[in-house]
Formats: sequence, C-alpha cells, structure tokens
Amino acid sequence: MNKRFYLLPLLSAVMVMFIGCKKMGELKAEYFTVTPNPLEVIGGEVPATITGQIPEKYFNKKATVVVTPYLVYEGGETAGTPYSYQGEKVVGNDQTISYKMGGTITMKTSFKYIPAMRNSDLYLAFRITQGKKTYELPRVKVAEGVLSTAEICDPNTLTPAIAADKFQRIIKENYQADILFLIQQANLRADELKKAEVQEFQNNLKNAAAAPNKKITGVNISSYASPDGGLELNTKLAENRENATVKYMKGQMKNNNVDADMTAEFTAQDWEGFQQLVAQSNIQDKDLIIRVLSMYKDPEQREQEIKNMSSTFQTLAEEILPKLRYSRISAAIDVIGKSDEEISALAASNPQALTVDELLYAATLTDDLNRKAEIYQKATEIYPNDYRGFNNLGMILFEQGNLSAAETNFKKAAGVNPNSPESQMNLGLIDLTRNELGSAEQAFGKSAGVDELNDALGVLYLQKGDYNKAVRAFGESKTNNAALAQILTKDYNKAKSTLNAVSNPDATTYYLLAIVGARTNNQNDVISNLTKSVQLDRNMAAQAATDIEFAKFNISAIK
Repeated sequence: MNKRFYLLPLLSAVMVMFIGCKKMGELKAEYFTVTPNPLEVIGGEVPATITGQIPEKYFNKKATVVVTPYLVYEGGETAGTPYSYQGEKVVGNDQTISYKMGGTITMKTSFKYIPAMRNSDLYLAFRITQGKKTYELPRVKVAEGVLSTAEICDPNTLTPAIAADKFQRIIKENYQADILFLIQQANLRADELKKAEVQEFQNNLKNAAAAPNKKITGVNISSYASPDGGLELNTKLAENRENATVKYMKGQMKNNNVDADMTAEFTAQDWEGFQQLVAQSNIQDKDLIIRVLSMYKDPEQREQEIKNMSSTFQTLAEEILPKLRYSRISAAIDVIGKSDEEISALAASNPQALTVDELLYAATLTDDLNRKAEIYQKATEIYPNDYRGFNNLGMILFEQGNLSAAETNFKKAAGVNPNSPESQMNLGLIDLTRNELGSAEQAFGKSAGVDELNDALGVLYLQKGDYNKAVRAFGESKTNNAALAQILTKDYNKAKSTLNAVSNPDATTYYLLAIVGARTNNQNDVISNLTKSVQLDRNMAAQAATDIEFAKFNISAIK
C-alpha cells in the first residue's frame, strides 16, 4: 500500500489535536462597542451594554470562555456580571459561538457607583477552559471614564416642611342679637330688650370698647317685615322697626361709651328668609311651598298663592312668619394681638407668656438658625403635646446638617401626631440622605398637600434615575436640583434659565452652569462659571479636573 494513504489520516488526526489544544489568541478592543460611552451614573449605578463581534475561525470548538467586565479605578476595581460562551463541541447551556462563522455577544452589566469611578476604565477579562486546562487572555480596555453628573443631586439641600403657626395679629369677631316684633307693630318690647342674647350683645360691645386690644369696626342694624302683608304696608313697617332699633342702639352706645360707626337698612318683604326657614322646617307641604316661591316672581301673587293653601298657611302663620318680624343688631370687632417686638421680647424673656402659635411665630421673626432652634426647643418644653415644635426644631437641625438630631425630633413629631404630613415628609428626607428610596417614597405618599413635597419628589426621582419624572415633579422650582434634572434630560436652555434664577447661587450653581456650557460647546461659559465655582469652593477645582464633562476643554488654569 502506498505510504501516502497511511500519512493522510495520521496528518488529519494531528491537525485536529493541534486545533483542539491550541490556545485562543488575544482579542482586540475594536471587536467591542459599549453603550453608553462614556459610561454614566444613573440611579446610583453605572450600567453598560457591551456588544462583541467574535471573528471567524477564532472560537475554539472545545473551549468555554467566561467574560467578566471590570471597572478599574485608582485603588481598586469592581467586577460586573460574568457571561459564559462555549464552542460547538462543548456540551452545555451557554451561548454557542461558531468556529467558522464567529458570532455576536451581548453583555449587560452594572456597577454600584463610588466616587473613585469618575476616573476609571472598563476592561473585559477572559478566562478560557479547554479540557483540563484553564488560562486567561490579556484584558481588553473597551471604554474609559464615567460621567457622574447625576451624582451632583443633593438631598441635603432640600428644604424640610415647616408646620406653620396659626398666629393672626388681627382676629375678627362678630356678635349679633335679634329683637322680635309683634305682627304689624314696630315698638320695642321690654321683654325683648331684656332677653339674654340682647344683654350679652350689649356687654360684648361695651367690653370691646373698653379693651385696649380691641377695635369696633362697625355696628349694623338690619330690620325686616314678614312677607304676609302688602308691599306698601311692609315697607313702612320695616322702616319704622329700623328707626326704633337705631334710636335704641344710639342710646345704648352713648351710655356704654361705645364710639363706632353705625349703619342700617331694612327689607320690606323677607322672601329669602322665608324660603330658608321653610326649607329648614318640618312642615309637611314645604316642598310645595318652595315650588310656589320659585314659580311666581311677583310678591303679591306669591303671597296670595300661599294664602290659598289654607291649612298650610295656618302653620306658616304660627311657626315661620313670627321669626321674620325682627331687627338684627350686629357688631364687627378686631382683636389686635401682640406686636412683633412684643412677641420677640417675650420669647426671649418669658416664653411661657406666649401661646403656642405666638411662640412658633416668634421663630419666624429671626434669621438666626441658632435662635430659631432655641425658640422651637422652648415650644417643645412648654407645649409637648403640639407636634409642630418638634417638627420645626428638626427642620432647623436638618438645615444645620445635624441629621441625627433632626431625625429624632421628626420622630417625636410623628409620635405626637402620626398623621402630620410635615413630619412624614421630613422623615422621608432623612431616608433620601441615606439613599433609602423605598421608605422615602412611602413617607412622601403620606405627605400630600405639603408645599415642599414637589422638590423632595424631584430629588427622589433623580436618585432613582427617572429624570423625566423628576422634571415634572420640580415644575418651575428654581434650584440646583431642578436644573440638574433639566440637564440630564438635555433641556439646556431651560436648565440655564433655572440656574440664573437661583436666589442664592453657590459653587454648585456655577458648576452646573459650566456643565451646560460644556454640553453646548461654549468655552467661555465653561471657563467663567468654573472660575466662579472654584472661588466659592476650592474643592470644585479637583472635581472639575477629573470630570469628563470638561474633557474637551483646557481648564488647567482654574485652581
């Protein structure tokens, strides 16, 4: 037999063994694409989708390859989700890659963000198993840098909800009394003038005139006739009742040293009062009577139609009409509270002399946070059953950065009044500062109606990575956080407008304006705003130096 026929099968076997044992070669970065690139922090995570094109005649038929993404940064690295792929002759459940055709792989991974990742590179590591042998290929860098703009979101700058005081410097008081008349009469009867409600009215008016903190703003007399007589008769009757009551009140006010303006008017036929009394009564035919009142606009015809209901009219004459023959005397009185100066002085010297609302109001009269805290502390001691003192003390402590003490007071407020929306919202703010988003969202769900809630929800959605919801929650708020949401949704004109309207711009305000400048390729805005930011906070220089938002710009001179 020809030796060539023996050598061919032998050569084929050797080639198969060689291919089966041959190590897979190094992969190139150009085989891989990453989305997004650069990477970006979203909701506290750095997500990435890595797509790879495995070349033809590369993937060993007997190999299993585990690909692990690594985010590598100064001082450490973080591994992402590993993916396994197998050759055509491997028995398993992983994606199979053809040796002849190659293939496409897609890997989704995410890294928990830490600040060191701002300056980092994304690598892929390859661990290959062929039979009993395992080896690694050199890592391949597929992306560099992490865009961390979303992390500028700062829940610590939120404004906690204040539980407002109900202090009113001027409290409106109104007193009134009714003097009844007999049918077709206008004389004032002694028993009516001596009855308790009239005497109490006169005493209240007299005391108000003598009180230094009260002012009578007006006395009014309204006189009426019932609608069961002719219009001409009732007009004269109501007018006479007015005159008699005015004369009586002038005498009383003179005797009691009451100096106040007095007005008077009369109503000849009180159909409105008649309808109200009928509607409130237990009269059997009251619905019929009310329909008659609505059907006939002419007063005389109304009166006649009602009189035609003979049995019903008798009930009206006994129960309703007598109540419509009267003069009503009323007085409007302003009770004038303590001045701001008096309240501030008492808050310092004798807070026990103030009501809880006056004491809470006193805290709003100073801009000194320490003084505010002292006043709210007094409120918690003097009025421990009012949740507002605890809530507002916690609010000040939050603004001062003492989150632990703030939380303690918010919890005390919620303990006194578990349904108080302000303390629930403020406990949600504490959760936000800890990135405990689930419990924060639950707390905000119990905070409906609180003015400060929208900004808090905006920050919640920013931290969750839902930027469109954040923009809607912030609405027209003019804050750094609101502008950040607009930047992340690429509404740069709106963001710039918002930042320019921030009432007290700080280093972060100008830093965000610099980012807007970078994203709109405006070098002047980048340099000028970064300069202002660093002037307010020297730490911003180091942050900008590693921020890939400014990678295209020369900011080395800003220190």
